[in-house]
Amino acid sequence: MRIAIPVENGLLSAHFGHASQFALVDVSDGKVTGSRMVTPPPHEPGALPRWLAEEGATHVICGGIGARAVELIAASGIQVVAGVPVMDPSVAVEEFLKGNLSGASGPTCQGHGHGEHQCNH
Repeated sequence: MRIAIPVENGLLSAHFGHASQFALVDVSDGKVTGSRMVTPPPHEPGALPRWLAEEGATHVICGGIGARAVELIAASGIQVVAGVPVMDPSVAVEEFLKGNLSGASGPTCQGHGHGEHQCNH
């Protein structure tokens, strides 16, 4: 399992598409076996979901995320846990592995690109 977490200023980013980095965390038998920070491609429609699939992500843990991003990520077979509050990425992974991380499996943001932005997280 490879968990991708958008990161801004060392914490889980509140907005998936605007993260300056992603933590990629490898998990085997319920334990973290490795992690690295990577810089994503520039934000443009469809780029991040494609890139995450190329990086081998199986799960995304994030704060706010739009419907189209969830759709594209899910189409790549990647599971999304959205609406997670800002926290240390390692804590998010620990809580996810314990089954304690509550979040949405769908979009939590709407209105991007039209001068409006609503988030439900």
